[in-house]
Amino acid sequence: MVLQIFMIVLGLAVLLIAGDLLVRGAVGLATAFKIPALVVSLTIVAFGTSAPELFVSVQAVLAGESGIAIGNIIGSNVANVLLVLGLPAMIYPVSAHVVGLRRHGVIMLLATAVFAGFAYATNIIGQTAGLILIAGIVFYVVFMWVGAVRGAIDDPVISDAAEYAESAGLSAKTVLFLVAGLAGLPFGANLLVHHGGALATDLGVRHELVGLTIVAFGTSLPELATVMAAALHRKSDVAIGGIVGSNIFNIFAVGGAAGLAGTSYFTPTALVLDIPVMIASALLICFAIFTKRDIGRLSGAAMLLAYIGFIVAVAATAGA
Repeated sequence: MVLQIFMIVLGLAVLLIAGDLLVRGAVGLATAFKIPALVVSLTIVAFGTSAPELFVSVQAVLAGESGIAIGNIIGSNVANVLLVLGLPAMIYPVSAHVVGLRRHGVIMLLATAVFAGFAYATNIIGQTAGLILIAGIVFYVVFMWVGAVRGAIDDPVISDAAEYAESAGLSAKTVLFLVAGLAGLPFGANLLVHHGGALATDLGVRHELVGLTIVAFGTSLPELATVMAAALHRKSDVAIGGIVGSNIFNIFAVGGAAGLAGTSYFTPTALVLDIPVMIASALLICFAIFTKRDIGRLSGAAMLLAYIGFIVAVAATAGA
């Protein structure tokens, strides 16, 4: 069991490092070919930063571990709201008064509703659902493209490609980053899925537990580190747009890719616990966005306690 845990942690570390290297290498390559920064931000950066979750979910489906794939999507979205926003808010309030964020909040609610609809109506995420979810991410990227081109203000969800660019030309570093990222992502995903499934089997628990806790927490660490750093510099309001965008990509892109790779099933426990918490988390962040209320220290503490409570509840129903 100790070996399984070590390999899971190793897999997470490889995933996170490889994902970052892939984005940096791809951005450097795009810069070398003079691809516009907006295109890079909307495609390479947006999809690349979701690469760890995407590779894990696809690998899990291909390996017959659909519980890990489903748990990864749900757990990441819950962690993004309750943990990634809750913990930094205890340091410095997170402002939800961000221009242009409401429309993204609406799309996040729509994405959550579509995902939940498949869960309760069909109990599976298969190829039909995958195609619909992929169509959703295509619509979302086009939506951001049109808004960014027409708008005079920066979109709060579009990432800055410049922070990932390591070179302005086709250098050895760029190629090395690309190769390392492309090789590391499937390797890390395989380690995590294989040993995560084995650990769940050894413990006799539902396999969603691995995705909801270890995988979701691990893949949320970069966002948590970013928002924590912003909170320490009293600029944590810049993070809420990234969280909303990440949740949309998790459902549409990661869920869609997992659906096209195979069929994932929702367990009864996922229907009565995991998905309702994901829905509640989406409603919570959208309430702050639509009412333009800051997430203060008390709210942050409540969100963190809610996340801990969710993990405890997941552990309590581990064998369900």
